[in-house]
Amino acid sequence: MKQELIQCALTHGRRFVRYGKPASYIPELASKDPSKLGIAVCDMEGNVITAGDCKEKFSMQSISKVMALILALEQNGFDNVFSKVGMEPTGDAFNSMVRLDHLINNKPFNPMINAGAIAVTSTIRGATLEERKEACLACARKLTGNPDLGVDYEVFLSESETGFRNRAIIYLMRSNGIIEGNCEEHLELYFLMCALACNCRDLAFFAATLANNGVSPMTGERLIQPRVVRLVRSLMVTCGMYDYSGEFAATVGMPSKSGVGGGIISCAIGKYGIATYGPSLDDKGNSIGGLKMLEYLSDNMGLSIF
Repeated sequence: MKQELIQCALTHGRRFVRYGKPASYIPELASKDPSKLGIAVCDMEGNVITAGDCKEKFSMQSISKVMALILALEQNGFDNVFSKVGMEPTGDAFNSMVRLDHLINNKPFNPMINAGAIAVTSTIRGATLEERKEACLACARKLTGNPDLGVDYEVFLSESETGFRNRAIIYLMRSNGIIEGNCEEHLELYFLMCALACNCRDLAFFAATLANNGVSPMTGERLIQPRVVRLVRSLMVTCGMYDYSGEFAATVGMPSKSGVGGGIISCAIGKYGIATYGPSLDDKGNSIGGLKMLEYLSDNMGLSIF
């Protein structure tokens, strides 16, 4: 991919950022500059090209749900994890709890919505909460290729102090037998994962590893097992863009995951890992500028898997 092409994608995306706004329900995110926009692309040899505000740090938010799922599957296996959560898409909002009390087995639909990600996070093992946190941080550092990846504790505290809907979700699942153990500890781990501080380069490397069937484009080391990669990418296609996933599959057609921190990762399988950042969100919780950049690249390079 050429530098000129991603620069054109950035210019295209900037035309749309004025139509959205940062997430307001997490106070620390509401203060982000909505004009910021950046993109990074990593190929299968580990070469990275960037444009715009690609060095800007932001919190992963729901992008970390992909990492939590990978770690949970690595620790516990498929049967254990998917006894807690399903694999089906939902037309509901990412933080919805409308149908959670009326489902077969009371399982949340999939690991890419809040309820499902909280259920998955509850299975991540460790003798103590601190050990579980270290396991999550080590996993994120490995998958991003950034040994210095850390946590934005201002965002973490902001989410912890205002996460009433997520508390309602976890306690409802606890009453239905989906969640075991200490709910507040599970939530603390979930909020910590959401508050992981990254930039586009970090996430482009992660997306490239997924695009490269779980093999690091930098070192050639296998970081994710093939079966896990296939499952994760399929869930990203069907559920990764909240209740915009179907339209996104039609217009962009790459396995992708967004977060309300403004990030999106996309996998052009066998070709590129792409990461975008733009805190100006649409009403679904997806970065408007990021969506438009990905549409531009998919159209101009034929990156859709369909």
